[in-house]
Amino acid sequence: MPGPPVPGRKLSPERRRASVAPGKVLALAGGVGGAKLALGLSRVLSPNELSVVVNTGDDETFHGLHVSPDLDTMTYTLAGLVNPETGWGLSGDTFHALEMLRGFGVETWFNLGDRDLATHIRRTQLLAQGWSLSQITRELCARLGVETPVIPMSDQPVRTVLHTLDGDLPMQDYFVQRRAGPAVTDITYVGSDAALPSPGFQAALDEAGLVVFCPSNPCLSVFPILAIPGVRESLEAAGQRALRVAVSPIVGGDAVRGPAGKIMAELGHEVSCVGVARAYRDIVDVLFIDEQDEPLSPRIRQLGLEPVVAPIIMDDETDKIRLARTILDLNGG
Repeated sequence: MPGPPVPGRKLSPERRRASVAPGKVLALAGGVGGAKLALGLSRVLSPNELSVVVNTGDDETFHGLHVSPDLDTMTYTLAGLVNPETGWGLSGDTFHALEMLRGFGVETWFNLGDRDLATHIRRTQLLAQGWSLSQITRELCARLGVETPVIPMSDQPVRTVLHTLDGDLPMQDYFVQRRAGPAVTDITYVGSDAALPSPGFQAALDEAGLVVFCPSNPCLSVFPILAIPGVRESLEAAGQRALRVAVSPIVGGDAVRGPAGKIMAELGHEVSCVGVARAYRDIVDVLFIDEQDEPLSPRIRQLGLEPVVAPIIMDDETDKIRLARTILDLNGG
């Protein structure tokens, strides 16, 4: 992939790889940050060159409907429908149904817009008909004009539960209802031991020439994916044939967005790009860090990862495309 040289790049020969063959880019993502980079990648790669595997540990049932927040954020983003102010939900959506439910005395702390509700209704209908989450996601993407494959990490349920000083909280209770306030002591990915990578995820793992860990919350968006049996081992083995790149979600000592920094600190991890490097050290070759974190490069290199310094904060689509091109250029060696 053509592009300008990457400033400060010092990859050893064994870390260099050939240009990615069609269909060989795998992005692992969750949440708004992950969707931003996935959009950038989708702008410079064709649908048969890119697969995006998305965390489903955030999935929850609301008002009898199966809601997949990260899958929906990814789908709406790639469809050009996402609310640009929040990074999630649908642009211009209204909330009359929730207002009516509230009038009936129903708790409505999790925002679901009127048009957004249609997505969850359709997903729930198809689940009841025996469709897998992978099949449903393909169907919803096709209906919304999304050609890039968006793939759930598993078709079996995995639920992220945060153990806090206020008790055990499912992901959405902690993140939305409690506004990520309670102190976290541990995190469990319930059901992960019985889950399998979805068929599309497994195929993408087997074929990847480039694996990109998007700048998503490690504990809440990436670790649920890694908790599925065999995934971490497959990513470790992929280092023999693929370049594995991560973009740090921590810049200047805190998360670009969300509670990643808070959770990392409470779990005893260093809140810096070095902490991210330490978490990914066995499954990542290269870590992109922001320019303001350049002084931390030697510490990252000591952990066995190659730091690449670049502007990684994505404020607009130009930033997203630029970062995507920089990553792809790196893989071209």
